Amino acid sequence: QVQLVESGGGLVQAGDSLRLSCAASGRTFSSYAMGWFRQAPGKEREFVAAISRNGITHSVKGRFTISRDNAKNTVYLQMNSLKPEDTAVYYCAAESAWDMGVIPRAFASWGQGTQVTVSS
Repeated sequence: QVQLVESGGGLVQAGDSLRLSCAASGRTFSSYAMGWFRQAPGKEREFVAAISRNGITHSVKGRFTISRDNAKNTVYLQMNSLKPEDTAVYYCAAESAWDMGVIPRAFASWGQGTQVTVSS
């Protein structure tokens, strides 16, 4: 099972940009589809973006872009024009996938999360 460690969170002002990173352990990172989720206080965890093994992406936030660097075992979430409602704990997730182009519906491995706080 892959181990995931998020970083890059912090306190920013509305309109700022932030890039989150998620480093994965092991030598099989390229065999995983990756995703980002977030959970705001008092709310359920929600999907943000995902990327398949071969780089197909899906994001529900037009201001957010997911990417991956298989050589570095890392997936990124670039967040632009941040808003106070983006304040949440952001989680990285991984799911082993046979199909290079699939974006999973569920993810088995999760990181501990990184806090993003956007002030108005």
